[in-house]
Amino acid sequence: MGNSEVAVIVGVGQGLSAALARLLAAEGARVVLAARNVDKLAPLAAETGARAVACDASEAGQVEALFADVDAVEGGPSLVVFNPSRRVPGPLVEADPEEVRKSLMITAFGGFLVGQAAARRMLAAGGGSILFTGASASVKGYPRSAAFAMGKFALRGLVQSMARELAPRNIHVAHFVIDGGIRRLGEADDGGDAMLHPDAIARSYLHVHRQHRSAWTWEMELRPWVENF
Repeated sequence: MGNSEVAVIVGVGQGLSAALARLLAAEGARVVLAARNVDKLAPLAAETGARAVACDASEAGQVEALFADVDAVEGGPSLVVFNPSRRVPGPLVEADPEEVRKSLMITAFGGFLVGQAAARRMLAAGGGSILFTGASASVKGYPRSAAFAMGKFALRGLVQSMARELAPRNIHVAHFVIDGGIRRLGEADDGGDAMLHPDAIARSYLHVHRQHRSAWTWEMELRPWVENF
């Protein structure tokens, strides 16, 4: 990263997204944090010097407004990270169709909107990286988790298609299968690495962003060494 680079992180919380913001800011990037509730981002923004922008990733108008705002303030992004997802746990026969629809809109349709907005700008700029956060459910549907699997499977398919279409145009599109729980800020060290450390995940994201284009990764799986798979 460098002072000329702009990174947009969509769907910011206290785990992976916060770790990414800290790492990218330390590497010299100008960071924009996007979330539906920006009030919770004030401490992170103050710590990293990032700018927080309110955005519901499932709403096309809000996503376009976010990127237009970034264009005007920081300039076109060279790195965009998409993290949002929504779970609807419970038995299939009891799932509320409206809740399932919301889950798909956030997890999958939101990924499309953010990916499209980022790609338009990176095509004009001649390159960039668009990284998407997946889960175990991206490749394996679990019981009582149909909506989450639907959204994550769709997101993975989107990334495959984007990578094949955009890689020849110098845009690096990659998907990360996070296979395990992510330790949250303030949680005690488990002593056995049973959960993924967000700082370690963030370093993997930065590594993929920095890869030479002769050897790009389109998908990376990350899991604790004690995790079964």
